[in-house]
Amino acid sequence: MTVSNNVPFLDLVTPHVELEEELISVFRQALRTAGFIGGPMVEDFEKAFAAFCGTTHSIAVSSGTDALRFALMACGVKQGDVVVTVPHTFIATTEAISQAGALPEFVDIDERTYNMDPEKLREYLETQCEKDKSGKLISRRSGRHVTAVVPVHLYGQMADMDAIQELADRYGLIVIEDACQAHGAEYFSRKHSRWMKAGSMGRAAAFSFYPGKNLGACGEAGAVTTNDAGLAKKISMLRDHGQAKKYYHDMEGYNGRLDAIQAGLLHAKLAHLEKWNAQRRERAGAYSRLFAATDDIIAPPFEPSWSRAVYHLFVIRSEDRDGMMSHLKKAGIGTGIHYPIPLHLQKAYASMHYRLGDFPVTEKAAAEIVSLPMFPQLTAEQQTRVVEEIVSFTSRFTHKNAEAEITSLASVDRTA
Repeated sequence: MTVSNNVPFLDLVTPHVELEEELISVFRQALRTAGFIGGPMVEDFEKAFAAFCGTTHSIAVSSGTDALRFALMACGVKQGDVVVTVPHTFIATTEAISQAGALPEFVDIDERTYNMDPEKLREYLETQCEKDKSGKLISRRSGRHVTAVVPVHLYGQMADMDAIQELADRYGLIVIEDACQAHGAEYFSRKHSRWMKAGSMGRAAAFSFYPGKNLGACGEAGAVTTNDAGLAKKISMLRDHGQAKKYYHDMEGYNGRLDAIQAGLLHAKLAHLEKWNAQRRERAGAYSRLFAATDDIIAPPFEPSWSRAVYHLFVIRSEDRDGMMSHLKKAGIGTGIHYPIPLHLQKAYASMHYRLGDFPVTEKAAAEIVSLPMFPQLTAEQQTRVVEEIVSFTSRFTHKNAEAEITSLASVDRTA
């Protein structure tokens, strides 16, 4: 029997096998109670996830996209409004904005964190917007009312929320966090003088529990967190056909409920999330130590002093991305690109008439980023292989001795 030397980009099998009995017990409970929609399993998960995020309310919904859409609608974003976000994110961010009836407009990202650049947001608000006679903030680009900002906590690291919230307060905008990749990420708020969890800083926040997330369901799932009881009630109605109680509809809503089995599975996994996040941080630290021996051939992700990232993804950059990914694939190492085409250049948004060059930081990042294997069960040996192969590819041209340095450091790391 031969043992594969391949390194997968993501391992979704191992954690489910490890928790098999816990997860199967959720199915047994649902089968024996016929509790498939709503009920105690959903309510218990909502309470536990709200506590995890440091909020008073969590509303479970059918996907992260629905979570953001319902949050926008409940917060008062209306047909024809503008919502400001970033072009470097998955399209679900802007789909939710469009489905809420609004128009997404973009500001560029910070080159080191890949999150919304507060200075670019300030520039947008000061130079690309003006106030009408009634005092409403209007986008010069579209002529529409600007009502909200959606910072995306990309790759498991929170955006600079104090700076973004300060600008939003100054201009009367609602802040809704897209926390779909940031379950458990933390931010040190200078304003509040304490660490705060993703999902606890905006008026509301959206989470996705897509299977590959740090906290993933065994299917589609999402949640909204908020400290606003009225907002939580409205989102609960929106997800359930606008019902205040069964067959009493105060508004038109949607079928956006989370089924009880997925809620139960998520609740079982939530007990392990802190450990899994800690393991991701440990693996990120190991990558950074290994790359430190490459004499800056590869720079690890930047984590500011005010951030505690949870490394949903571990992203590096290469000017020859295609060559690097091809080399790693031949070596049996999985990689990904998150994301190769910025949203402002996608065919889906051609009607918005953005052009190449409008968001240069995003465009450069999108051409160079590579996501490396990152999951809690990733081993030191697997990481060493990944870094050695990257060095093998890059050192064809420079740093001929880096590979030996990596091997030496890896042996120290394994015995630490």
